[in-house]
Amino acid sequence: MNKDLVQKIKNDPNYQELISKRNGFAIKLSIAMLVVYFTFILTIAFNPSALGTPISSDSVTTIGIPIGMAVIIFAFILTGIYTKRANGEFDDLNNKIKNSIKEK
Repeated sequence: MNKDLVQKIKNDPNYQELISKRNGFAIKLSIAMLVVYFTFILTIAFNPSALGTPISSDSVTTIGIPIGMAVIIFAFILTGIYTKRANGEFDDLNNKIKNSIKEK
């Protein structure tokens, strides 16, 4: 890729919008995942009895197992949310950038 083309892309307002929206959205989702994950890990570290409580009086499964599974499912959900937005709004902006570069 030549330097002129790279400069045209970087100066495109749609490119600036794409970078801003994508980075902001990725940071928000990352923070959400980190909060959930570290809350789970810190609970294990500082209050293991909270997650070590059996689900019922005659159960060997503790409440930590479904909560741990929920953390994993939450990660999949966030991935789906990002993918949906990336395939919609972000791809639309990307196509606008491509079309504006072709026109010039």
